[in-house]
Amino acid sequence: MNPPVATGAPDTTEASPLLALREFHPFEAHGTRFLYMVPSAGIFRMDAVACAILDLLADGPAERDGIVEALSDRFGVDRILGTLDELTDIRAIGDVDAPKEQVVNDLPPADFPLNTMVLNVTNKCNLACTYCYEYGEDKIVDTKYGKQPKFMSDETAEESVEFLLAESRGQPVAHLTFFGGETLLNFPVLKKTVAYARRRAAEEGKRVEFSLTTNATLLKPEIIEWLADNHIGVTISIDGPKPVQDGLRVFHNGKGTYDVVLPKIKDLLGRHRSRPIGARVTLTQKNMNVMEIFRHLKDEVGFWEVGLAPVTTQDHREYAITDEKKDDMLRQFEELAYEWLECALRDEHHGFSNVKDTIEEIHKGVSKAYGCGAGLGLMGVATDGEVALCHRFAGSEEHTIGSVTEGIDREKQGRFLEDHHIAEKTDCHRCWARPICSGGCYHEAHVHYGTSSHANLHYCTWVRSWTHTCLEIYGTLAEKNPKFLERFDA
Repeated sequence: MNPPVATGAPDTTEASPLLALREFHPFEAHGTRFLYMVPSAGIFRMDAVACAILDLLADGPAERDGIVEALSDRFGVDRILGTLDELTDIRAIGDVDAPKEQVVNDLPPADFPLNTMVLNVTNKCNLACTYCYEYGEDKIVDTKYGKQPKFMSDETAEESVEFLLAESRGQPVAHLTFFGGETLLNFPVLKKTVAYARRRAAEEGKRVEFSLTTNATLLKPEIIEWLADNHIGVTISIDGPKPVQDGLRVFHNGKGTYDVVLPKIKDLLGRHRSRPIGARVTLTQKNMNVMEIFRHLKDEVGFWEVGLAPVTTQDHREYAITDEKKDDMLRQFEELAYEWLECALRDEHHGFSNVKDTIEEIHKGVSKAYGCGAGLGLMGVATDGEVALCHRFAGSEEHTIGSVTEGIDREKQGRFLEDHHIAEKTDCHRCWARPICSGGCYHEAHVHYGTSSHANLHYCTWVRSWTHTCLEIYGTLAEKNPKFLERFDA
């Protein structure tokens, strides 16, 4: 579907106010100029008249009549007036004295449904990845000597299912993701929980979709068979080719994992065809060859999709990504993004999930009040049944907002939603990318700044550059293959 064109019917009844540009981000794609509106996240394709008006106002405010006079030798008066009205309607221009649009703290309703529950079925892991947010130097929960049990019980898992069914309210589909630790260490609970959730969801007239994340070390034929038969979505945590994987993702004795996991992953990909299998990569200062990693996992190993994310850690860690390497990471992300575009123009699959996810948000006009759905549409459950903002905070008393047996502490949840709203992040109020970022990940902020409510200012330039690239790709698709974008309508 093409973005709307800023043209309109003439209206000569208005007075002649002094007009000025308002808040938007301009970009070009395939020889066409677009506006990304802030904060609405709407995208508008500019015609020649709209471009002329915006170019004129870029030099400073001008009277409406003066704009008409200045452009009347190039365009008809009625067309100029109509375009002025449309640009005013979309708030691309407005009265020079009009106050800047304020970021309103419009809190979601108290009965906002839970869409996804992440069940931390164990806080144990059979690997010793140095950079791990759960067990490494930046951990926020003591999983070794803490009070939480190492494994979730059948009873707690069933109570969690009841919690999900109740909190998903009128939603016909709820999502349950199994997580760890290493998820498959508690495989018996996974099997029982899926069966229980399916039965109870059917009784409630709902459907539950299941997924899990695993390091693949414990995959074996009977587990792969069960995953395929039960249509479980699977994401494999893997960091790349053998030298990369064995340098970062190791067993407790220091032995690398690549030779162990590769045949198991191949077996999984060969048998499990009911859901696409994705790879999730953590990038560190020590593994920054994004292109090599993507090519290996997508083309050589055979994953359907590959998503990459920079490590969450403090700047002084040896594996923390430097500013110079962040720039290099962005360059490689952009190269892959334009590869993705070339495939999309031919209606072909590429597999770089980072760009696909951002394009989908742009297409749907996502304008976020929060960095993510944590504490609202997404929640994490610790092994003891305590409910946290998300799986990364599971077990953290500071970030617990209830339990699966007692329900959500609405007062505590309300304070979180108020404190973490984009309206409270004044650093973000002048940023054009705030509709799609809204300050970023809460866990990243907690690790980097000591509080989950802080905007992730260390990634601002990166986010703006990446978003601009994705806008250019979206505009190109809108011009050259708009039908491709229809897949994001659902």
